[in-house]
Amino acid sequence: MPRYYFEDFKVGEVAACGVRHVTEEEIISFARQFDPQPFHIDPLAARGSIYGGIIASGWHTCAMAMRLMCDAYLLETASMGSPGMDEIRWLRPVRGGDTLRLERSTVGARASASKPDRGVVSSEWRLYNQHDELVMTMRGMGMFLRRPQDPPTRRSAPFEPST
Repeated sequence: MPRYYFEDFKVGEVAACGVRHVTEEEIISFARQFDPQPFHIDPLAARGSIYGGIIASGWHTCAMAMRLMCDAYLLETASMGSPGMDEIRWLRPVRGGDTLRLERSTVGARASASKPDRGVVSSEWRLYNQHDELVMTMRGMGMFLRRPQDPPTRRSAPFEPST
């Protein structure tokens, strides 16, 4: 049973969402499958690139942030998925040996007018490396069920003795 519902997200709140250590091996493995550009998979070619070495694919960076979100809070929510992302910015390369930490800010929340059982939460996520340098930002939305309301109980009239 979920512990967190739409009503639990408060606009303005900031929450830490954990840390993750990145290895060059996982960078190369992800990129071989999904983004096989030379600066992601070939150490020699990467050294000759503008990056000077292997860097993580931006999509790998997003996937690592998603895992941190899941582990920190999302798996305990009444999440209904996401209608999409509004913005992703890759600001600095992520490299093997980096330790990333994710922070989430709730920037908006609105109950659905057409589907009263749910609401949409707008969030911004900021991913930092071990030097507190911002490496990525994302803005997007998540749909969450609203907290179930207990059905009203039927109360009987207080006992009145007959006269």
